This record gives sequence, C-alpha cells and structure tokens, in this order.
Amino acid sequence: MKRIKFSLIFMLALSWTVCNVGAGVSDAAHTNVVLILIDDLGWKDVGCYGSTYYQTPNIDRLAAEGMRFTAGYAACNVCSPTRAAILTGKYPARLLLTQWLPSGRWNSTKNRMREGRYLSNLPLEEVTIAEAMRGAGYRTAFMGKWHLGTETYYYPRHQGFDVNVGGRDYGAPGGYFYPFEGRWKIPTTGQMLRKDAPLPGKPGDYLVDRLAEEAEEFIRATADQPFFLMLSHYAVHSPLQGKPEKVARYEVAAKKDLQGKPHYAAMVESVDDSVGRVLQTLQDLKIDQRTLVIFTSDNGGFAKATDNSPLRANKGSNYEGGLRVPVIIKWPGQTRPGSVSHEPVISTDFYPTILAATGQDERPFQHLDGKNLVPVLTDGDGLDRDALYWHYPHYNQHPQSFPSGVIRAGDWKLIEAFETGQLSLYNLVDDLGETTDMAELNPEKAADLYRMMKAWRERVGADAMLPNPEYTGVKP
Repeated sequence: MKRIKFSLIFMLALSWTVCNVGAGVSDAAHTNVVLILIDDLGWKDVGCYGSTYYQTPNIDRLAAEGMRFTAGYAACNVCSPTRAAILTGKYPARLLLTQWLPSGRWNSTKNRMREGRYLSNLPLEEVTIAEAMRGAGYRTAFMGKWHLGTETYYYPRHQGFDVNVGGRDYGAPGGYFYPFEGRWKIPTTGQMLRKDAPLPGKPGDYLVDRLAEEAEEFIRATADQPFFLMLSHYAVHSPLQGKPEKVARYEVAAKKDLQGKPHYAAMVESVDDSVGRVLQTLQDLKIDQRTLVIFTSDNGGFAKATDNSPLRANKGSNYEGGLRVPVIIKWPGQTRPGSVSHEPVISTDFYPTILAATGQDERPFQHLDGKNLVPVLTDGDGLDRDALYWHYPHYNQHPQSFPSGVIRAGDWKLIEAFETGQLSLYNLVDDLGETTDMAELNPEKAADLYRMMKAWRERVGADAMLPNPEYTGVKP
C-alpha cells in the first residue's frame, strides 16, 4: 500500500514538474515584442540621456523600467541601411544596402569618387525578423516608415508582416497633418514626386497620433495571441511640423535652454506621447509583464533640427553625432529596472536578441553580424565581439559628412576618409566629442584598427569606391 501511495505521489510530482516546465517554455514562446523605431532622433534628444529641453516622461519611464544603453549605435548614419540591418541582423555592407533610398546626392562632375554600388530594395531572399516571428506563430504588424523598397514586390507584406499600416517606399510623409500628402523634388532628377497619404484619417488628425492609435488597436485585437509589432514612426524626420499647442510651449523657452527648434521639440513630445499610449495599452490588457519592448533610432539627430552636443556632428556623418543613438530595452522579469549598460551595441543585435527572448533558436546563418544581448540584459555581462564596423561609400549633403569607413574597438574609434585615405583616431572614453585626432600620436593603434577594418570589408564583401573619370575638380 505504501508503495502504491509513493508511486502515486511520485507520478503527481512528475506530472506537476512536466506541466510547469512546459508552461515555462510556453511563456517564453509567448513573449510579445514591440520594437519602436524613431526616425532621426538624436542620442541626447531624450530626458534620460541628458536633455533638459525635450519633454519625454514616457520614454524616461521605459528606461526606468528597463535597461538604457549609453553606447547604442545605428548601423548607418542614414535611415534605410539601418532599417535593413534591424530586419536582417546583417551589416549594411554585407547586404550591399549602404545608402538611403533612392539616394541622389552624387554628382558626376563634382565628386572625386564613384559611389559604391547599392541595392534599391531589401532582397526577398533575406529571412527578416518578421518572417522568423511569423514562422514561430506570431502575428506580425508594421506601422509607419518603411523606406526599404517599392510597392509591387518589396513592401512590408512581402517581408513577413501580416499587417502594414503606412509603410511606403518614401522616407518622409508629405505632411504630418491630415491628409498627410505633399510633393518632393527628387535630388538626382529634379522631378517632382507626389507623396500620397500613407494611411487614412480625418481633418485635424496628426500622423504620430494616428500611428499610435493603429498600434493600440492592433495590440487590443491581438492580445490573446503572441504578436510582434514594429512601430516605426516617420517622426521626427522633416518636414518639421509640430502640433501648435505643443510648439507654443517651446517657443517661450529661454534661449539658454534651447536644444532644438520648437517644432522639432513638439514632435519629440508627440513621439513620447505615442510611446506612453502603447505602454499604457499593454498595462491595461495586463500583458505588459510578458512583452519585450525595444526603443531606438535609425541614425543621429538632423543638424537643422537639434543640437547633438556633446557628440560631434549629426545625421549623415560618421562622427558620433551621426551614429550614436538611444537604445532602451525593457524585458520584465529579466532586466533589472533602471539598469544602465556601457556595452557598445548596434542595430543588428535586435534580431538574435528577440529570438532568444521569445524562446526561439538563433539563426546564425541569417543574423551574421548581430549579437544576442540576453547576457547583457540579464546579468550585465559583456559581449564577445572584437569591434563594430561601418561602411559608407557615398556622398550626402549633411554637415561634416564624407565617404568613409569606421571601426570602433574597445575605447578606440578609427575613421578612414575614402577620398584621401586619411586616418583619424579617437579615444571615445577620454574624448567623446572627437576633438583630438590621436592617429599621429598613436600610429600603432591606428595601424592595428585599419588592418582589422580592411579585413572586415573583405569578409563582408563591402563595395569599394573607385576614381571618378568625369570629375572636373570643381568642389561641391
């Protein structure tokens, strides 16, 4: 009799263990993911990164509930390549998608070098993070700025998203107020492009609010199943158009307190409002504790809109002001609230991190350049990575921009100017503003990093710039 009772107790205990182990796997597999990508938001355009001008209480709260990365980087100094890197886990140079689309700043007689070749669409052969999530049973949605291909074959629905709200081929809306339409002169041809409304609305609607509303509706409609939502705001990209009542508050700020234009500040605040709405919706539905939230930007702040100090330069440049961006990750139950990491991370890292956080196997054949951030998020560990790399064989018209390659290894950053071959070396710990070139004072370090960068370019198949035979010597 005792043996029967013991066997019964043992079987019940075993059954309880198996059920709970299964529940644990199920919980991991049913972790929702919300990836919020802001366009052109600078590293210091958020309160928790040191801004006293921009009002971002909701983003600051996200940081207080998660982990804030002080050395977060975009994969490129302009938008489309970074977006491609997020979706694929690969460096833009490996993808051969190194320029914003459709580009249009190169001049056949004014530029000394021919630009590197680049694709004009994110290849369908890439298995995007959305496709991976959908394959794992997630409902996937994309909302906002796409800018990775044309409508016929390369829109979000062709790249793993069940829902596409507002994703178009262009990188900025015609306007932020309904009907969100406008016209834009294409730099390469001078032809005018008509920008139709990316999504429906009504008089008085503001695009940032409309996207937040759509995100809320998607979350509510999908709360009973696992979902992956990528909320990719067009804001705070130009045209600079803030809501009047918000603009008015920033217009009266003292000149000494200004960090950017009032319209831009109002747009930042509206983006923060949208983050608050999404977080509140997750909380109202009681799914916030099983939702991974990632917040970041696609490149540094626009020079004509905001001040990126203490970082040097701005969007379009390979100095820190063009590459370093806010990165905040909240993973309830795993990441210590209010934690801060100084580990350098980059856009490619989100793909393997999302897979790991949702209980999926990594896909090293796909996210070749991304690193799983789970050890950093859970234990504060560092990453096994030798360096971060950038390859920008293009021209644009942003201040302090020039075709260049970059490597950051440890505290050191090396920039190679492709036109001249000049190497510039900076110690980012001692000189965050990149004011002192150390290449001549430390030639060994410069040479070591240059060798690493050249070897990396060979490994990923980075396309080189070539001399331009049509160059006339007239400076742009």
